[in-house]
Amino acid sequence: MSDHYVKVRVQLEQMRVAGLETEPEAASLLASSPGSVDLVSGGRRDAARSAVRTRARSKSRGKRSELDRNTAGADNKEDTPEPEYPPGPMDGTAGQLQHSRSPKDAVLQIKGTGKIPQGKAEANGKTEKEGKTQQGKDDGNKLPKKRKMVTVDTSKAKTSLEALKVSIKQLKWKEFPLGRRVACDIYWHGVSFHDNENVFSGLVNKFPGMIEMLRKINLSRAVRTMQELFPEEYNFYPRSWILPEEFQLFAAQVRIAKDKDPSWKPTFIVKPDGGSQGDGIYLIRDPSDVRVMGNAQSKHAVVQEYIQKPLLVDKLKFDIRLYVLVRSLDPLEIYIAKEGLSRFCTEPYQEPNQKNLDHVFMHLTNYSLNVHSGNFVHSDNTNTGSKRTFSSILYRLASKGVDIKKVWSDIISLVIKTVIALVPELKVYYQADIPAGKPGPTCFQILGFDILLMKNLKPILLEVNANPSMRIEHEQEVSPGVFEYVPSPVDEEVKVGVIRDTLRLVDPGQRKLTNHQSHTPGNGSELQEDILDTVSPDKAEQDSGVKVENNLPSLCLKQVFPKYTKQFNYLRTVERIATLFMRFLGVKGTMRLGPTGFRTFIRNCKLSNSNFSMASVDILYIDITRRWNGMGSDQKESGMGLQAFVEAFFYLAQRRFKSPPLQEQVAALLDLCDCHLESLDEKRSLCGRGAAERRTALPSCLPEGVHSAPSAPAPHHFNCPTAASKSADYRLHQPLRPTLKGNCIEN
Repeated sequence: MSDHYVKVRVQLEQMRVAGLETEPEAASLLASSPGSVDLVSGGRRDAARSAVRTRARSKSRGKRSELDRNTAGADNKEDTPEPEYPPGPMDGTAGQLQHSRSPKDAVLQIKGTGKIPQGKAEANGKTEKEGKTQQGKDDGNKLPKKRKMVTVDTSKAKTSLEALKVSIKQLKWKEFPLGRRVACDIYWHGVSFHDNENVFSGLVNKFPGMIEMLRKINLSRAVRTMQELFPEEYNFYPRSWILPEEFQLFAAQVRIAKDKDPSWKPTFIVKPDGGSQGDGIYLIRDPSDVRVMGNAQSKHAVVQEYIQKPLLVDKLKFDIRLYVLVRSLDPLEIYIAKEGLSRFCTEPYQEPNQKNLDHVFMHLTNYSLNVHSGNFVHSDNTNTGSKRTFSSILYRLASKGVDIKKVWSDIISLVIKTVIALVPELKVYYQADIPAGKPGPTCFQILGFDILLMKNLKPILLEVNANPSMRIEHEQEVSPGVFEYVPSPVDEEVKVGVIRDTLRLVDPGQRKLTNHQSHTPGNGSELQEDILDTVSPDKAEQDSGVKVENNLPSLCLKQVFPKYTKQFNYLRTVERIATLFMRFLGVKGTMRLGPTGFRTFIRNCKLSNSNFSMASVDILYIDITRRWNGMGSDQKESGMGLQAFVEAFFYLAQRRFKSPPLQEQVAALLDLCDCHLESLDEKRSLCGRGAAERRTALPSCLPEGVHSAPSAPAPHHFNCPTAASKSADYRLHQPLRPTLKGNCIEN
């Protein structure tokens, strides 16, 4: 007879004396015996054996009475089944069974916890579930449930793969480098939203249409539209001309400017529309120097005024690569990385002249070009070399008395205004690939802003990259003509933080903050004072809706929109025009407005009158659409695109409202259109309700002699503000043309 067997028998005897012994409890104690049981006789032996067999089959554990559920609910236990303690002796502070010496209070307890094991005692006439105990609690406090691990598909990541792997490892997420048959939470594409056509849920790190929008020509057109509306706000972008269609205009304006000022010796930079990494870029002094391209596709380019007085460090020209996260388009959310890269030329800078125009290592800051220079310096120090951190430049400027908060404030304004210029057409692309109401992924994207600081510290936008390099290695020539990739501490410090914190911000398992008090916009001084203020990790992550995690650093991405909504929201005029455009597209998934849709827009907004008939509307549509379709050779759809629609809208605003500036004319026409469309929607809603009521009405309910229900009262007329429109000769509004009158950018 084993010692355990004797202990069990003594406990049963004591319980019987106390009047607490029950058959299930006896069976539970006996079942914990490691050997065979033969200490009971008669019915008690049969009951014990039956209980042992029942326990072994685990059938009684799956049945739970309503009374048990109520008991569990009263004790605040979770609904999920909890593991039992293993059979056998329970030793130690968490495992010794004891009983109360008082018959009145005799219960079994777990020594050291004061808890009653489930199935071992009765309380208030309710028997707790046998053999169960609470798990995940410590001294009465619940431990948090384990989060579901976030999954990331990295099969299309390409050049950002290494930094992405490091980021996923730091976050302790699950990577699928070869893809996954079932859906992942996040898909990291290397180039385009369409890298993987089989994504129907989750998140994708690319927006549809972002590559197209950030080509040189489309970016110039988007910023040019904003320059026409807000010339003072968008003077951070160099004057640009689109080739080949505006070549004659470019040549004429340069000639006129030189005639007025013979001493003016300008320099221009030509950038191929689809170029990257500095490929095909060159400088010219006269329009006649524009090179003849080999094929029709490569003829498309942008020529810009060259910034001749940049800020120099160590006598070298440099630019800034800042990483910007567009987390959402609707609502618009923008984050800026607090750290960036400074990329240096490798030859001392001189103002351009006819002799040094071809010195790319002097004038072009592209890393992919300068890395092949014999003067390129690879450095493990963030303060030296041909690639440094942006903060090292700021500290150097601060030591010379420069107001770096003002510099950061100007850069933030530049970023927000540029994204606002891109959003209207991005929304059109988005609805074409992911129509509202249909399943599809949610998108976010990291953009690379290339910014040049002028000598007077004014930031100038050079370009925006849809696929900024996320390599954390650099090329190093190990032998003549042989290069290999070696780790780059500067790149790793900046890029891993950007990718890791982007993942944290879009984490689908993270509970986002529901209140937006941290997004309350401030005034202009707050923008300048706030950007470089040191914030605690708790506050930084709370402002972003990210839960604080002790094992990770604070976020390196700072939210700038909608935080500063009040300061920049008035610039979103073209976005309102895009909303009108998408309303009248008709067929979801298209990006072109047909003639019927354009006529419906004019009719519903009541923009035609005796001086502007529907025939004039058709002429306007045909003229603008034909001209815009002739600008690009890759147009696949016929119809009016958003940029053409914006031009038509500007023409209608100028025609209807004569005296105010264009910005106010467009705003007034938008208000007028919104007013008429709201009235139309209200009438349709009332008609729909009336029709539904008539369908549900029974004929027997009508009074004798009445054959139809009385008509509903006419809806209240929605009075729209109108402006007097004088008769004028029909003229098409010409798109904005860059001029050389005055300096858009002061050197």
